[in-house]
Amino acid sequence: MSSQKTTTAERSEADSVACEVGDGIAWVKFNRPEKRNCMNPKLNRQMLRVLDELEFRPDVGVLVLTGEGTAWSAGMDLKEYFRETEARGLGATRAAQREAYAWWRRLRWYQKPTIAMVNGWCFGGGYGPLFACDLAFAAEEAQFGLSEINWGILPGGGATKVARELLSFRRAMYHALMGETIDGRTAAEWGMVNEALPLAKLRDRVEQVARALLEKNPVALKAAKDAIRRVSEMTYENAEDYLIRAQEAANSFDNEGRKEAIKQFIDDKSYKPGLGAYDKSKQARSER
Repeated sequence: MSSQKTTTAERSEADSVACEVGDGIAWVKFNRPEKRNCMNPKLNRQMLRVLDELEFRPDVGVLVLTGEGTAWSAGMDLKEYFRETEARGLGATRAAQREAYAWWRRLRWYQKPTIAMVNGWCFGGGYGPLFACDLAFAAEEAQFGLSEINWGILPGGGATKVARELLSFRRAMYHALMGETIDGRTAAEWGMVNEALPLAKLRDRVEQVARALLEKNPVALKAAKDAIRRVSEMTYENAEDYLIRAQEAANSFDNEGRKEAIKQFIDDKSYKPGLGAYDKSKQARSER
């Protein structure tokens, strides 16, 4: 899908999100570079459609979310998402919120592993999809910020929750109250992203991680990523019980994969768990 548009042309809803699929990886892009990829109602609706279309496609094993141009996402579109929506009343405001939160929520519990590739600006509302992705890698040159305090509002839309989830209490408080930007290096130091790299090396690193994920058992990946999100809100005892049930459910869904991995480790001695994933292709042959 082409992203070449004049800055004065109205971008269509379908063109607000770009997507390419290749070698098991879906590269999904915020596609409003003329607006620093800020999210408007059109983009939010289209992103949910794209996520729906990709989630169970057999040729997609990992989803990467990134931005076209020099930004990841500068947050919510102040003119379209806020001013114009609010002018139509509370019902329109609630509808716009549901459209945004729906795809962020969908991404948090996505069937496939997801990676945020933060190539540039990530502000305010952009923290919603940032946290929704399972892993995050940023360009050292990227800029992160909760600038809402600078124009007199609370960082809403989940941004405050995300800051507190990803940062220590003191760093979250400083980040929300000061309204200062931090670069990708600091974002990695603070724990907002897994790693920061020079922009020129960012895609290669993300692709390397995506390919490693493609080698792993997809049932186990889904169970593990859900477990990490769920257990953070549980007591230790509740987490133990949840994880026992989750493991049993995963085994019942794909016990052959578990059996094959144990066979390759114990009987075949063909792989070591600490050094990589078991060979899924052998499991596939044994099931035919």
